[in-house]
Amino acid sequence: MLYLSEMLGKPVVDASGEKIGTISDLAISTGEVFPRITSLAFKGPGRVPFMISWRKYVDAFDDDGITLAVDAPDIRFSYLQPDEVLLARDLMNRQIVDTQGLKVVRVNDLKLSQSGTQLRLLGAETGIRGILRGLHPLIERAAVKAAKLFKRDMDEQIIAWNYMDLLDRDLSEVQLSVTHKRLDELHPADVADILEQLDPKQRASVFEHLDEAQASEAVSEMMDEVQAEFLDDLDDATAAQLIGNMDPDDAADIVRDLPYEKAETLLHLMGVEDAAEVIRLLGYKDGTAGGMMTTQYVSVPKSSTVRETIEVLRGLDEDHPTVHYVYATDSQGRLAGVLSMRTLVLSADDTCIGDIMYDDVISVTPDVEEDDVVADIFKYDIPAMPVVDEHGHILGIVTTEDAWDALEEDAASEKRQMSVLKVIGITLGCVLILFVYTVFLMQILRQTGIPAF
Repeated sequence: MLYLSEMLGKPVVDASGEKIGTISDLAISTGEVFPRITSLAFKGPGRVPFMISWRKYVDAFDDDGITLAVDAPDIRFSYLQPDEVLLARDLMNRQIVDTQGLKVVRVNDLKLSQSGTQLRLLGAETGIRGILRGLHPLIERAAVKAAKLFKRDMDEQIIAWNYMDLLDRDLSEVQLSVTHKRLDELHPADVADILEQLDPKQRASVFEHLDEAQASEAVSEMMDEVQAEFLDDLDDATAAQLIGNMDPDDAADIVRDLPYEKAETLLHLMGVEDAAEVIRLLGYKDGTAGGMMTTQYVSVPKSSTVRETIEVLRGLDEDHPTVHYVYATDSQGRLAGVLSMRTLVLSADDTCIGDIMYDDVISVTPDVEEDDVVADIFKYDIPAMPVVDEHGHILGIVTTEDAWDALEEDAASEKRQMSVLKVIGITLGCVLILFVYTVFLMQILRQTGIPAF
């Protein structure tokens, strides 16, 4: 196996054995799973940069350098092609997204493999060995041997090229669309995890290559503090469009955490219908059933038939949240009953909803505390809890997903509190140790007759 750091600076000799320069970089084509080296960049006399085709001119390569198949006068120089990337310039010491480990890491070296007369890129070394090898191969070998003496393993940390997406590169649109393809295929929660690890510039670069739906879902999965920072970096029109594409409850949660002026601007730029839903949810106190609920649910008059209800379901938008229950209302619009999807599809088309609904509905009012709502959802094992006003009209529903989100936020808050307490405890412990040490020192000084001050 070869490593890029070991090849850089090695001699390039022509067919007659004359040294014509030193290796400065290698180029690959990004469209392959394990891409082959396509071009050789080297510095000739006077450190003048040259680039030649690997396939046409490279005859042999090893740890000692590269031998060309022709004499120097017969070489025809080329340029970096649109689909090529220079390994040292574009990859070394750059951040990459590991789409298998879902984390952002830094490239410390690049591992290469000989395949016949070709040289291919296997992956990136992201561990300490890559750093040591970059200083000098002997330093890496010494560190590995030293680790073995202490019965420790210093394994390579190689991420295969096909598990990587590149970031922070000034390349063409074609190359960027290729390098971000696998990010687009990840679950929004996984994309959110990756975005949270990036700096604002890189985060914006990745965000540009997600479509509207993927971007909205990913942002809704971010941690609250990252959401606020991310939206601040966007222009108001883009941020408003992003929030407008979210589920109303997710949008309300984000807007609620924004500064008043920013929130007002975004709501003004959103569509009237989207803004109205968000404003209605903002009217409820945070940490209550009203603050948790979503207004995306399905209700029909209890006089409707099964056929009519199924037609309502068929007319829902493609991005409408999963429907677990259909809620039935009386002639006054009050919540009268509920039926599951199973009951609905197993009933005859002309059956009246009022005859098959379950009328003993468990519900809460919008001012009920979040903890009580969550407890009831898990106590009664229901996918969604309807929220009704004082007259019994349904306002929205709190789903199991909302309940889990609330539990996760509570757990995160408790973890932060424990971390603060731990820091305070450590600080107080250090102060106490210093105090005891000072008292002890003063006693020794008194005993020896040396003035303490």
